[in-house]
Amino acid sequence: MQTGNLLADATPPDSGERFQPLLTHRNLVIERIVSSDAITPQEFVQSQDEWVVLLKGEAVLEVAGETVALRSGDYLFLPSGTPHTVESTSEGALWLAVHLHDGAAPP
Repeated sequence: MQTGNLLADATPPDSGERFQPLLTHRNLVIERIVSSDAITPQEFVQSQDEWVVLLKGEAVLEVAGETVALRSGDYLFLPSGTPHTVESTSEGALWLAVHLHDGAAPP
């Protein structure tokens, strides 16, 4: 049995975001993301579906050309192929991301 704590070592990096896989099982990946308030926006277009929840903080994303503002507790589903960019985050924003890959195992 593996246990952990989402809030352990949640100090944000000096810049950007820190990604930590929590569970990889078959076609499922769950990761924790800790954001600084100094990020460089980068567009992602992923081959897998992604569901994210912002556990703590605030964030602004651009999703398929639309601005989406998130705050603690908000969640969002990003179907595969959906262009999205994290434009800004508050210091210490804490995310949980669930990735669902096609097939038996994630790349």
